[in-house]
Amino acid sequence: MDMKLEVVPLPVTDVNASKTFYVDRVGFNLDHDVQPGNGMRIIQLTPPGSACSIVFGTGMGDSSTNAGSIKNLHLVVDNITEARENLIQRGVDVSHVDDMGGVQYAYFSDPDGNSWALQQISVH
Repeated sequence: MDMKLEVVPLPVTDVNASKTFYVDRVGFNLDHDVQPGNGMRIIQLTPPGSACSIVFGTGMGDSSTNAGSIKNLHLVVDNITEARENLIQRGVDVSHVDDMGGVQYAYFSDPDGNSWALQQISVH
C-alpha cells in the first residue's frame, strides 16, 4: 500500500503576503487560488520539481493561531550554493551553508516564521 505525502498545511496570518512570498520570492508554482464560498479561500503551491505541495488560506479552520509553528520543512536540492544564491537574488534572507559531514544545509523563514531548510546530500 502506497502512502504519499502530497500536501502540507501551513499556518499563516496574511494569505496575500504569504502567496507573494512563496510565488515571487521563493519561486513556488501557484497550483490553486480558489474561493469556493462561505468566506473560504484556498491557496496551494508546489516547489519546482516537487510532488508535495503546501496549502494555506482563510476559512479552513483557525490556521493563523499557530502561524510560524512549522519548522524545518526540507527542500532537497542538487546544488545548495546555486539554490541559496537564487533565493538571495529574489530577496529571501538565507543563512550561510552548514556542512554536517556530507549533508549541507541553509535555512530561511517565511514572513510568519515557518522555517525551511535547503538540503544537499553529497554522494561520496
